[in-house]
Amino acid sequence: MRVAINTRFLLPGRIEGIGRYTYEVVRRLLRDHPEHDYLFFFDRPFDPAFTFGGQARGVVLPPPARHPLLWYLWFEWAVPYALRKHRADVFFSPDGYLSLRSEVPALLTVHDLAFEHFTEHTPGLVGRYYRHFTPKFCAHAQRLLSVSGYTAQDMQQRYGIPESKIAICGNACREGFRPLTAAAREAARNKWSAGKPYYLYVGAIHPRKNVHRLITAFSDFKAQTQSPARLLIAGRFAWQSGPVKSAYEASAFQEDIDLLGFVPDKDLPALMGAAKGFVYPSLFEGFGLPLLEAMEADIPVITSNVSSMPEVAGQAALLIDPGNTTALARALIALDGNASLRASLVEKGRLQRRQYSWDRTAAIVYENLAQLF
Repeated sequence: MRVAINTRFLLPGRIEGIGRYTYEVVRRLLRDHPEHDYLFFFDRPFDPAFTFGGQARGVVLPPPARHPLLWYLWFEWAVPYALRKHRADVFFSPDGYLSLRSEVPALLTVHDLAFEHFTEHTPGLVGRYYRHFTPKFCAHAQRLLSVSGYTAQDMQQRYGIPESKIAICGNACREGFRPLTAAAREAARNKWSAGKPYYLYVGAIHPRKNVHRLITAFSDFKAQTQSPARLLIAGRFAWQSGPVKSAYEASAFQEDIDLLGFVPDKDLPALMGAAKGFVYPSLFEGFGLPLLEAMEADIPVITSNVSSMPEVAGQAALLIDPGNTTALARALIALDGNASLRASLVEKGRLQRRQYSWDRTAAIVYENLAQLF
């Protein structure tokens, strides 16, 4: 069979979120099922490393699709043309977008419907595109994959998608995250926090991630405890980041808050592994991959009690109302002062993380893809 895959998020040095999902799944498809021909559709010149030693054929389809108008041109014109030209038997799109003009059987992964819950966070043409096309994509695809049970239920309730059409494939932690030795932790803390203990947030910075409330809660925690711990925020500023900057400027503990910006993949395992705790107070997640990264590194977790996060965290986290900075400050106080609580969360994380692996995710992807052959 000839399998065409949308790989436009495989970008050198910039693999985040959906790009990580794409990378981990497609390389396992090629490894485990070399009997098929694979076409990778890119929207710009690509790194040959992403064809995995020539196991896949990379095809560049203009235009670069990073704007709603260009999304439309790419998915509704460039992709259908390429599917016909290259005689693809099936099309796998791992990023939530699909071509409505193609009749090639399609498997679509939907990561979340955050734009339906927080319309103000995806304003203008982008929000209108998502809300107009996503239900159509879901209806058009022959099979759907969801990274969490929460998102699967969301699709059923909002778009009327039959449960039988959706499979839950999950997500998993990338390679490299593991517990650090005492010496490695000390080295990482010397590098990132002047040798002091720290709490860590990893992720993009925009309103849904709730980083401004994290800063406020951390400041309250510091005022109440005089703890030496610092707060490290690792992630690029995406959009509408004004409240984060305002919260930082209003904090009396700016010297203990570090906005690190984007941290390269190679540095994240050490940064995570040396943290005293990982704090992820997002307002909404389709999965919340950094939660698994913290568990793999044996780091206790504080996260939100909404959307998919309780599902992913299980018993391995302190769950808080993300809109309540007092509750978040109390969770920081509890975690900071209770070594047995931290140890208990770590042990529960070791059990919870066993539910997720990229091999399992890729196997579910292939099982659903094979139904379309």
